[in-house]
Amino acid sequence: MKRNMIRGLLSAVVLATSMIAHPHPAASQMMRSCAGRSEVVNFLDKTFAEKLTAVGLINENAMLEVYAAQSGTWTLLITNVGGVSCILLSGDSWETMPALPGIGT
Repeated sequence: MKRNMIRGLLSAVVLATSMIAHPHPAASQMMRSCAGRSEVVNFLDKTFAEKLTAVGLINENAMLEVYAAQSGTWTLLITNVGGVSCILLSGDSWETMPALPGIGT
Protein backbone atom coordinates (compact mmCIF):
# COMPACT_ATOMS: atom_id res chain seq x y z
CA MET A 1 0.00 0.00 0.00
CA LYS A 2 2.83 2.40 0.89
CA ARG A 3 4.48 1.66 -2.46
CA ASN A 4 1.23 2.47 -4.31
CA MET A 5 0.94 5.80 -2.48
CA ILE A 6 4.52 6.67 -3.42
CA ARG A 7 3.88 5.72 -7.06
CA GLY A 8 0.75 7.89 -7.10
CA LEU A 9 2.62 10.85 -5.63
CA LEU A 10 5.47 10.41 -8.09
CA SER A 11 3.00 10.26 -10.99
CA ALA A 12 1.45 13.53 -9.84
CA VAL A 13 4.89 15.13 -9.49
CA VAL A 14 5.91 14.00 -12.97
CA LEU A 15 2.67 15.37 -14.43
CA ALA A 16 3.07 18.73 -12.73
CA THR A 17 6.74 18.93 -13.68
CA SER A 18 5.93 18.25 -17.32
CA MET A 19 3.27 20.98 -17.23
CA ILE A 20 5.78 23.48 -15.83
CA ALA A 21 8.64 22.47 -18.10
CA HIS A 22 6.54 22.18 -21.30
CA PRO A 23 3.37 24.25 -20.98
CA HIS A 24 0.85 24.09 -23.81
CA PRO A 25 -2.65 25.56 -24.30
CA ALA A 26 -4.51 22.57 -22.84
CA ALA A 27 -2.32 22.58 -19.74
CA SER A 28 -2.78 26.32 -19.18
CA GLN A 29 -6.34 25.70 -18.03
CA MET A 30 -5.03 23.37 -15.33
CA MET A 31 -2.30 25.75 -14.13
CA ARG A 32 -4.53 28.33 -12.46
CA SER A 33 -2.77 27.88 -9.13
CA CYS A 34 0.65 29.02 -10.39
CA ALA A 35 2.38 32.31 -9.68
CA GLY A 36 5.78 33.69 -8.82
CA ARG A 37 7.36 31.78 -5.94
CA SER A 38 7.47 34.80 -3.62
CA GLU A 39 3.76 35.48 -4.23
CA VAL A 40 2.81 31.87 -3.46
CA VAL A 41 5.03 31.70 -0.35
CA ASN A 42 3.62 35.01 0.96
CA PHE A 43 0.07 33.77 0.33
CA LEU A 44 0.72 30.53 2.24
CA ASP A 45 2.30 32.45 5.13
CA LYS A 46 -0.38 35.13 5.42
CA THR A 47 -3.38 32.88 4.80
CA PHE A 48 -2.40 29.65 6.56
CA ALA A 49 0.80 30.50 8.52
CA GLU A 50 2.55 27.73 6.56
CA LYS A 51 6.33 27.61 6.60
CA LEU A 52 8.82 25.64 4.51
CA THR A 53 9.13 22.19 6.06
CA ALA A 54 10.90 20.07 3.43
CA VAL A 55 12.48 20.47 0.01
CA GLY A 56 13.87 18.15 -2.64
CA LEU A 57 15.10 18.33 -6.21
CA ILE A 58 12.91 16.73 -8.86
CA ASN A 59 15.41 17.30 -11.66
CA GLU A 60 17.63 20.13 -12.93
CA ASN A 61 14.51 22.16 -13.82
CA ALA A 62 12.29 21.87 -10.74
CA MET A 63 12.14 21.34 -7.00
CA LEU A 64 9.45 20.07 -4.68
CA GLU A 65 8.62 22.08 -1.55
CA VAL A 66 6.39 21.18 1.39
CA TYR A 67 4.90 23.98 3.49
CA ALA A 68 3.10 23.18 6.74
CA ALA A 69 1.56 25.02 9.67
CA GLN A 70 1.13 24.27 13.37
CA SER A 71 -2.62 24.12 12.67
CA GLY A 72 -2.03 21.02 10.50
CA THR A 73 -2.58 22.54 7.05
CA TRP A 74 -0.01 21.69 4.38
CA THR A 75 0.75 22.54 0.76
CA LEU A 76 2.94 20.78 -1.79
CA LEU A 77 4.56 23.11 -4.36
CA ILE A 78 6.62 22.54 -7.44
CA THR A 79 8.91 25.43 -8.38
CA ASN A 80 10.76 25.67 -11.67
CA VAL A 81 14.10 27.35 -12.36
CA GLY A 82 12.26 30.41 -13.68
CA GLY A 83 10.80 31.02 -10.22
CA VAL A 84 7.24 29.92 -11.03
CA SER A 85 5.56 27.87 -8.31
CA CYS A 86 2.48 25.71 -8.76
CA ILE A 87 0.37 24.28 -5.96
CA LEU A 88 0.24 20.55 -6.57
CA LEU A 89 -1.64 19.32 -3.50
CA SER A 90 -2.86 20.70 -0.18
CA GLY A 91 -4.63 19.35 2.84
CA ASP A 92 -4.82 19.23 6.59
CA SER A 93 -3.85 17.02 9.53
CA TRP A 94 -0.10 17.30 8.77
CA GLU A 95 2.01 15.42 11.30
CA THR A 96 5.77 15.63 11.55
CA MET A 97 7.13 12.26 12.50
CA PRO A 98 10.13 12.16 14.81
CA ALA A 99 13.10 10.14 13.65
CA LEU A 100 13.34 6.99 15.72
CA PRO A 101 16.79 5.62 16.50
CA GLY A 102 17.66 2.45 14.65
CA ILE A 103 14.78 2.65 12.16
CA GLY A 104 15.64 3.38 8.54
CA THR A 105 13.28 5.44 6.41
